[in-house]
Amino acid sequence: MKEARVQVKVPLVPRPMMEESSETSNAGTEKDKLTSMDISTPYAENRRSIGPTESGDRGAERESAGRIHVPVIELDQFRRVKRRRMRAFGRSRRWSSGSKRWQPAAAVSGLLALALLIPAILVWPRTNDPAKPTPATPTTGSVSTPAPAPAVPVTYPEPNVRVYLSATGTTMNLPLEEYVTGVVAAEMPAEFKLEALKAQAIAARTFIVRRLAAHDTSGVPSGDADVTDTVNHQVFLPPDQVKDEWTRLGKAKEWEKLQQAVRESRDAVMTYQGKAITASFFSTSNGYTENAEDVWGNVVPYLKSVASPWDKTLAPKFEETVTMKRSEILQKLNLDASAIPVTAQEGGSWMEVLSTTEGHRIKEMQIAGKTFSGPEVRKLLGLRSSQFSWKAEGDEIQITTYGYGHGVGMSQWGANGMAQEGHTATQILKHYYTGISFGQASKMLASK
Repeated sequence: MKEARVQVKVPLVPRPMMEESSETSNAGTEKDKLTSMDISTPYAENRRSIGPTESGDRGAERESAGRIHVPVIELDQFRRVKRRRMRAFGRSRRWSSGSKRWQPAAAVSGLLALALLIPAILVWPRTNDPAKPTPATPTTGSVSTPAPAPAVPVTYPEPNVRVYLSATGTTMNLPLEEYVTGVVAAEMPAEFKLEALKAQAIAARTFIVRRLAAHDTSGVPSGDADVTDTVNHQVFLPPDQVKDEWTRLGKAKEWEKLQQAVRESRDAVMTYQGKAITASFFSTSNGYTENAEDVWGNVVPYLKSVASPWDKTLAPKFEETVTMKRSEILQKLNLDASAIPVTAQEGGSWMEVLSTTEGHRIKEMQIAGKTFSGPEVRKLLGLRSSQFSWKAEGDEIQITTYGYGHGVGMSQWGANGMAQEGHTATQILKHYYTGISFGQASKMLASK
């Protein structure tokens, strides 16, 4: 039983100069059934219905010149023509048929993979490209503020120091850094390491700044000076004289190193709770420094006993022995020889240590029945240290001292030992002065 054939007439405008392929003409299929569609001019008014025609009506005469005849192809015939044309161009009848079913999907998948791969290649990090910081995402409601302009450092004038020169009785007025140069030249050997010299420069600068800030002129015989050039304050040598003398002695490199130490530590001072400290220092420890209260009677929180083992191996006069007669000792201590029992005079038992300090020095001792502090005996007898031992040989007493100086603050030989081990000036000072900070000398004095 034949299925009902439905004809749909589709208007086709024939292409000029188009020839049907030889394969199409030889297909053996019946020719397309054409029908005519009358299109009047204008199109909207002269449209006519389209109906089926007999197959033998292909040679029907064209109508009048006012009508345009457009060929119409039946749907079945259109499908056969389409298939013939597809075969003519080498195309399969169906995409899903045959062994090439996968080709369209593969092509689409390849294009999709390529589209995903190209952006990844573009953003892939290079080895030599520096990492770019990710900008912070602003929070909701936040208001961006411009970065503040860098602050311009404030400079303060360099203060002057008035030094009383004890040899001439005159006063020298010079800038702070030149004064520090003269103190370091007089107080520490120029052969010491640079970091030790820098630590000494900061200590010397701190000492005078404390006096200047407090307007302290104690111990100065003249009222128009701030400090003397003696051990009562700090030993000082005029820088011009030091330069000429050292150049004459062939120590030009030492002079340059000294200037470098002052220059690299310029304007730096040690502080405690915002104020310049009492930056005491001495030559050589006995292996430890002293608490301030054991020497001066007053507790100073940053002047505490610390270990200083470098002195024993470096300092050339770490240990020294002096000999005194018993009568000389009694005279210097303002004692009467009759106070010594006859039985004690030969063995030296009239001298006895009662207690020692945390720094291993003599705190109290009894001599001929009278009690003295260790620093008192050191001062009265002119000893190098308050740690000493003695041995009596007849009327003579041999006293051996360990270290040199009062023992409070920084040991200079210990500082050089630390510098030889690679410690910086800051580390050296923080070791010998407990809990200190650092400040700017010119700023502190500008507000005074």
